[in-house]
Amino acid sequence: MKRIKSISRLFEVILGCFGSFIAILSSSLFLFLESGGREGNSFLAIIAIIGSVLGFLSSMYVVKNSENSGVGFIIASLFVIVGSPHLGVFGSIFLVIAGISALFRK
Repeated sequence: MKRIKSISRLFEVILGCFGSFIAILSSSLFLFLESGGREGNSFLAIIAIIGSVLGFLSSMYVVKNSENSGVGFIIASLFVIVGSPHLGVFGSIFLVIAGISALFRK
């Protein structure tokens, strides 16, 4: 019987969930507190929320297919960094680290 070597993807899951949580917190604060009724800022916050949801989905899917999840993490980080300027940068950094780790760790 052959042993199949499997890699634990807990690092990517934790970084993806933490980065997405920070991004959704930052974008919701940006949406409700700082927009003040201006239309452009609310659109950017919604883009960041979509990116953070994509980050959550990628972190749940990383165990099944790490390459697609890595690309999803990087796309989510781009959405977050465009959409939320303040705390979203930290969430985006965590998402990029999770994406690079999911792509290149074998």
